[in-house]
Amino acid sequence: MTGGIIRRVVAVCAVILMSLAVAPAASARTDMLLRTCFRTAADGDRPERLFGTGAGFDCQRSQRDAPPGDYWVRSERLPVVEPGVAVRSGSLWQDRVTLYVRYADGTIRAVGFTSATAWRYLELGAAFELPLPAAAARPIQLLWHVQGAANMRGLVLQPQLLSPDLSQRYALELTAFYAGFVGLAGALLIFNVALAAALRQRFHLPYCAMVLFLIGYAASSSGLLGQVTGLDNNLRLRLNVLLLAATLCSALLFAQRFFAPQVTRGWLRPAMDVTMGAVLASSLAYVVFMPVQGRMLDRALTLTFLATLLLTLPLLWRGWHARDRYARAFAIAWALPLLTATARVLQALGLVPWNFWIDNSTLIAMVLEACCSALAIAWRIKQLGEERDQAREQEMLARLLADSDPLTGLMNRRSFLREAIGRADRHVLVLVDIDHFKRINETLGHDGGDQVLRVFADALRRAAPPGALIARIGGEEFAVLAPATATAMPETILTRIRAAAMPFDLAVTASLGSECGTIVDEAEWKRLYRRADDALFAAKRAGRDRLRWAEAA
Repeated sequence: MTGGIIRRVVAVCAVILMSLAVAPAASARTDMLLRTCFRTAADGDRPERLFGTGAGFDCQRSQRDAPPGDYWVRSERLPVVEPGVAVRSGSLWQDRVTLYVRYADGTIRAVGFTSATAWRYLELGAAFELPLPAAAARPIQLLWHVQGAANMRGLVLQPQLLSPDLSQRYALELTAFYAGFVGLAGALLIFNVALAAALRQRFHLPYCAMVLFLIGYAASSSGLLGQVTGLDNNLRLRLNVLLLAATLCSALLFAQRFFAPQVTRGWLRPAMDVTMGAVLASSLAYVVFMPVQGRMLDRALTLTFLATLLLTLPLLWRGWHARDRYARAFAIAWALPLLTATARVLQALGLVPWNFWIDNSTLIAMVLEACCSALAIAWRIKQLGEERDQAREQEMLARLLADSDPLTGLMNRRSFLREAIGRADRHVLVLVDIDHFKRINETLGHDGGDQVLRVFADALRRAAPPGALIARIGGEEFAVLAPATATAMPETILTRIRAAAMPFDLAVTASLGSECGTIVDEAEWKRLYRRADDALFAAKRAGRDRLRWAEAA
């Protein structure tokens, strides 16, 4: 699995490099951030009166300081730009945006969108690109009329002029970035869905949900969902919050089920439950009530995300100090998302200026986290497999001990009968009893007697044909069962016993009784055993150290 992930990462990097290589290289490019001033909109405001004059515009304060409402935002005077230039700015919560362009000949033209039609100008990276209307004269100044601004990040977010070649380059780079992300996340999702179906581990379901929500968040936050479906832009922003909250909650639930219980013991587990509830509650409140009290809802949402980050610290600390190596791999996996999410929270609180890559850092960090977590999962599965194999070995050993005689290693009576009864073909049964075994124990002691039993069992193994059943069915009584074709087996057993080197060169003999028959059921077994046992006693009455067949007996 690790090799497959590495190959996909290499492929993503190759796609990005190729996109950079094929991007057009123009000699003249326009890529200029615009400085802006703003003022509150009032009744009777006209664009032609607001161009080129002070008109109450504030150029000192940050746009974030202004309360929600309607505003005019005016750019600095534009340099000479090439034809086809577009104005790019970040996506924000707004009901309507109209861009007025003033040209050198005094004419003013407009282009704009509402929240419902914003998808027509939405590009990958969740940025709007408004083309400047064509005119005979060059553009000299821009003026935005922003209506219904929630103003949680600004009024016009980092506006910049882009030439067509740079716009195309950005599109190629972002396409490669998002395609690589979705491809890698999709591969992780498919792989872990297959593992979940096969292994049925409790942590797989929240992990798959986390990756699935993350893919949905990427599609929505990138603007792709709006481009494809024509989704209302403000509704898309609501969906962003809901999907991100679902991703965080799935990640916490995955951590709860993935780590060993001692990692989340004590106060940490209920705190994680409370935090998940707070994240879901604040995100649902944002979705339902925005833009009413938008700043309060946004601040509450940011604080619950911050609480999630703070809660991650003790979880990672405990995971790092856990004895399991997979827990350390998981802790490393969450280090980068923790840093990038912290940067996003600081940006949301206004402590760090807005930046596109900080805004999209969640995607980069979470996909790296998903890869590292996949490695941790693989490590955990390896450990579970080893534990399962060890349990199976112990179970097999327990069964073996339950089915075998601990002294000789032969089958015991129960396992012998289980394997013997039910055979429809004729088999030869040989009962073997050591002669005068009580005298052997009195001579050698019980330890010496046990050694005689082990040597005796080894002689039976060497004498019996392959596939024969050999059992110790009593103290010094043994049984051997083989197909009826093994008619010479009883004589072979007797010869092996006579030739066996017993402890202290003691002469040990045995009496054997044999019979042939089928063992379809327990009644047939009893009948066959009785006849072989009669033959055994006939051998003992005849002087021991000999073989008797039931017919002769």
